[in-house]
Amino acid sequence: MRLTTSGRAIDVGKPVVGIVSREPLPKEKRADRIWVTEEAPNSAEEIMGYSAFLTTSKLDRAISTVPTLSLVSEIDHLRTRDIVAIEPKNGFIRTVYRPDSDFNVIFATERCNSNCLMCSQPPQDRDDTDALTERNIEIIRLIDSPPTRLVITGGEPTLLGERLFGIIAALRDKFPQTYLHMLTNGRIFAWPAFTARFAEVEHPNFMLGIPLYSDDAATHDYVVQAKGAFDQTVIGLHQLARHGVRIEIRVVLHAVTVTRLPQLAEYIYRNFTFAEHVALMGLENIGYAPRHMNTLWVDPNDYQDQLESAVEILSTRGMNVSIYNHQLCVLRKSLWKFARKSISDWKNIYLEECQSCGVREQCGGFFQWATKLHSKYIHPLPVSLASNTGVDLA
Repeated sequence: MRLTTSGRAIDVGKPVVGIVSREPLPKEKRADRIWVTEEAPNSAEEIMGYSAFLTTSKLDRAISTVPTLSLVSEIDHLRTRDIVAIEPKNGFIRTVYRPDSDFNVIFATERCNSNCLMCSQPPQDRDDTDALTERNIEIIRLIDSPPTRLVITGGEPTLLGERLFGIIAALRDKFPQTYLHMLTNGRIFAWPAFTARFAEVEHPNFMLGIPLYSDDAATHDYVVQAKGAFDQTVIGLHQLARHGVRIEIRVVLHAVTVTRLPQLAEYIYRNFTFAEHVALMGLENIGYAPRHMNTLWVDPNDYQDQLESAVEILSTRGMNVSIYNHQLCVLRKSLWKFARKSISDWKNIYLEECQSCGVREQCGGFFQWATKLHSKYIHPLPVSLASNTGVDLA
C-alpha cells in the first residue's frame, strides 16, 4: 500500500498538514482541507481557502496564494479524510493518518541514542524536534473521530523530553479511550526524575514497548551498539513498574538473540513479572538489517527449539506471550496459538507460494521486503487446518 508521492511545489513556503478531499468543497468547508484532483483549476477562485491544492496536471505558475503541487506522480492512494503532510522544498507528500486503518503512527523523531544492528528506521543526526512536534500536534487536532489505537514511534521518542509529554497529554485529552502504544528503547527511564515526570501525564490507556535482547549485558549492548544500554534498560523497566506504567517487552529474533532465548525468557519471568506482554518478533529485512545479514540471518525454521522453549517458560507461568512476524508454515503447530497477525497493513504481503495456502487468512504473512530474503521452508498448508490454527486475528 502506497503512503508517499511527490509533485512540483509552487508557492509552498512551509510544511502543510491537511485533510484530503477528492471533491471540490464550498468555501465555508475548505479550511484544513487539501483538494486532490487530476484537473487543473480554471481560476484562483476555485482553490482559494484550501490548505493546499494537489493536481496531476501541469501548472507553469501559481494561480493563487494557496500552496500548490502540480505534476503529482500518484494520487490514487490519497482518499477523502486521509491526513497528509507536504514538504515545501522537495514537494514530498506523505500520508500520515488513515481513518480506516488500525496501524497509524505518530512519528516523533528520527534521532536515537541507540544504533541497533537491525534497526528498520536508521537514526538521523539532525534536530527535527520542533518541526515534527508541531506536525504531530496538528495531526492530533485534525483527527475527527477517536481511533482504536495509535503508536508513537521514532527514532527514540523520549529524546523529545517535555515535547513528548505534550503530545501524550494532547492525545489523553482528546482521545482518552484510544489505546496508545509507544515504542522506546527504555534507556532514559533509568533516570528517576524523567520517569516520574512521564508518569505524571497519566494517559488512561497507555503501554510502552521496550526491547530486551538478551539476559547477558554484553550481548544486549552489542545488538543496540551502545555500552551500558542493558543496565539502563533494566533499571528503567523497574522505575516504570514502580510508577505503575504498563510495559510490554519486545525481543527481535535473529542469530545473535536466539542462542540464549530460553535463558532470556527465564530472566524475564524472574525479573519482570510485571510486564503485561512479551512479544517475540521476526526480523524485518530493511534499514540496517540488510547490511548485517551475515551476522543476523538465521532461518526461523532453525530456531524452533529455542522459540518453543521460551514460549513454554513464559506461558506456563502465566505470562502473556505472542509471536509476531512469523508464518504458520514455519512455526511448529504447538506455537500457532501464540502467533499474531502483526504486520502493518501498508507493508504486509503474501508470497506466490501462499496463494494456494488453506490457512492464508489466519497467517500474518510477510513484510513486503521479504521477497529478497525469507525462510526456505515456506509452503502452502491444507485448508483442513484453517479451523484449528488457534491464531488470534485481532
